[in-house]
Amino acid sequence: MKNIKEVRDFEFPTTVIWDIISDISRCDWVPGVESIELEGNKRIFKMSGMGRLVEEILECSDSKMELTYSAIETMAPIGHHLAKIKLYAKDEGTVFEWTTEIDPPEFSDAIQQGMLASLDQLDKILKNS
Repeated sequence: MKNIKEVRDFEFPTTVIWDIISDISRCDWVPGVESIELEGNKRIFKMSGMGRLVEEILECSDSKMELTYSAIETMAPIGHHLAKIKLYAKDEGTVFEWTTEIDPPEFSDAIQQGMLASLDQLDKILKNS
């Protein structure tokens, strides 16, 4: 198993960023996602060129500003996936911490590149709003 951690500082309040992250039906900050459907605690992604991805939302806590989810159906043969996004207030901005456990480890580079692309896209959305 491989652990990935990305941390990024944003010059926007945690509440502004949490409004985007906690809206689990929102896909504009995740590159390559065409649409998201919700079924109970399942989030179903339709992704361009990659088909369908299903995540189970394990926790979406407004009080902790924490989102925990697990990919449970993917095109790739993933044995384990667990991710957590946690926001921390820092001065007038936000520290965005995103961790992912992935097994098998050979998928870690692709997962990490997706995390970085999503953080870049989130930054663009925040700056354009």
